Amino acid sequence: MKDVFKPEFVKLELEATTREEVLRELVDLLPVGDDKKELIYQRLLERENLGTTGIGKGIAIPHSRTLALKDVFVIVGRSKKGVDFNALDGKPVHLFFLIVAPPYDPKNRYLITLGKIAEISRELTRKKEWMEIEKKEEFVKFLNGLLREKK
Repeated sequence: MKDVFKPEFVKLELEATTREEVLRELVDLLPVGDDKKELIYQRLLERENLGTTGIGKGIAIPHSRTLALKDVFVIVGRSKKGVDFNALDGKPVHLFFLIVAPPYDPKNRYLITLGKIAEISRELTRKKEWMEIEKKEEFVKFLNGLLREKK
């Protein structure tokens, strides 16, 4: 599997202070027009209203499928302050993995990616050095390294 995380899809200093602002800030990194960004944002809000994607221990994995995209995208955001994302454990979320994909995904990359991120999330709750990394490239290298370890 090629590297899932890419520097152009990482924001290490989220400005957001609410769940909605986090989703908006992450969606804004997608390489699509504003009309598609709005559709994706609305789908993510709908998904969050069904049940939180804040899995606990400071991590959330908002995700959705949408006709607005032709490929799978993973956007990563970090908030050192933390954001109330209605996480299962009631604690603020510091690390967000946004996964969006088209409905038709013959190689099942959406589910595979979601599973791999959920798997490395356990590791991330034990290794807190990701909070200290200041350069996107180093951050991406760290996360992709965790994925490679899990093969």
